[in-house]
Amino acid sequence: MTGRCDVIVIGAGATGMMCAAVAGKRGRNVLVVDHADAPGEKIRISGGGRCNFTNRSVTPAQFLSANPHFCISALSRYTPQDFIALVERYGIAWHEKTLGQLFCDGPAQQIIDLLLSEMRLAHAQLRLNCRVEEVARIPAGFSLRFANGETWECAALVVATGGKSIPKMGASDFGYRLAGQFGLGVIQTRPALVPLTFDAALLERLKPLAGIAAQARVQCGKTAFKEAVLFTHRGLSGPAILQISSYWREGEEIGISLLAETDLLAALQAAKGQNGKQAAHTFLATLLPRRLAKDIAEAQGCSGNLADLSQAGMRALSDAVTDWRITPGGSEGYRTAEVTAGGVDTRDLNSGTMEARSVPGLYFIGEVVDVTGWLGGYNFQWAWASGWCAGQAV
Repeated sequence: MTGRCDVIVIGAGATGMMCAAVAGKRGRNVLVVDHADAPGEKIRISGGGRCNFTNRSVTPAQFLSANPHFCISALSRYTPQDFIALVERYGIAWHEKTLGQLFCDGPAQQIIDLLLSEMRLAHAQLRLNCRVEEVARIPAGFSLRFANGETWECAALVVATGGKSIPKMGASDFGYRLAGQFGLGVIQTRPALVPLTFDAALLERLKPLAGIAAQARVQCGKTAFKEAVLFTHRGLSGPAILQISSYWREGEEIGISLLAETDLLAALQAAKGQNGKQAAHTFLATLLPRRLAKDIAEAQGCSGNLADLSQAGMRALSDAVTDWRITPGGSEGYRTAEVTAGGVDTRDLNSGTMEARSVPGLYFIGEVVDVTGWLGGYNFQWAWASGWCAGQAV
C-alpha cells in the first residue's frame, strides 16, 4: 500500500501532537506515526502523574544549548500564557506550585486528551504501533517505509522522536540517526535531570541515610540551585540534584551547602558557650535531620561534646555541612533521566521554523533538538513552542 499526505510527523509525544494539531488547522493533511501503543506516554508519567505542563517564568536563561539564543524565537512566539489559555479552554483545572510550576489538579491524561482532541479538530490522523523503517528523499519530498510494508510519501517531514531518556518507554536514538542521514550535526547527548550516584566507598557510608531529604544549595562550576536534595540507595536525587545534573560532567566536583543561609561556625561557637556539654550531633540535629546530623558529626570525628571541640574542629564541622565537596561516581543514566541533553545541532536549523537549513521540508522539534530546559515545566514549554512553530511552517 502507498499513501500520500502533506505532512508526516514521526512521534506522538507532546511536541509531535502539538505540531500536528497546528498544521492540521492550517488545512494541511497530517499523519502522525509512533511505534508505541499509546500516545503521550511521557506526558502521562510527568509531574507525579499530574503533568507539570509549563512554568510561568519561562525565559531563555532556563535552557541549555550549544547556542543559547536558538530557543528565543520559539519561546517568544508561543508563550506559557498561550498554553494556559488552551488548558483553560478545555476546562482543565490546574494549580501553581513553587517557582512558577503549573500542574493539573487531575491526572496528566487530561493533557493527552486535550492534544488528541486538538488533532481530531484539525483532522490529523494518528497511527500507533507504526514503526518507521526507512526514510528517503524524493523529488516531491520524502518517502517513508513502515515496518508493516506500507510506503507513504509527504511534502514535509517532522521529526519529533524525543531523546534517549527512559528507554523502557521506547526511547531511542532514531531522531539523531535520521539527522545524520541527512547531513545534520548532532551535539553529543547525555542524560539530564537525572539522579547522581556515589562511588562504592561513599555509598557504603551514606546508604543508611536513604530517604532523608533536606534543603540545600548545590553548585557545579558557576551554576547553583537552591532546592531539596534527597539521599537514595544509589546516591543523591531531589530537585536541586536533578537541576545540577544537566550542568555536571563526569569527573567534576559538586559543592553542597546543607545550611546555605546559616553562619554555622558562629552558631557552633555560640552553642559551645551556652551549653558546652551538649553533643555536637545533638546541636546539629536542631538544624538538620537527626540521622544526617549524626552521620556528619561522626564522619568529622566529633563524637564528644561541643566543649571538647577546638576552633579548628568547629570549622571543619561547619565546612562539612556548608561546603560539602563530592565527586559523583556517575548518574543513573537514561534509565531514569527525565530528558536528554544535546541533540540535533541548532546551527543546522532555522530557529523560527525548526526546518533544516540544508534539507527543505525536513523539521526537527522538541527534545531531539539541542535545547534542554530546567526541571519545572520548561521542557514542556519548549515542546509546545517548537511544535507550534513547525506547525505554522510545514
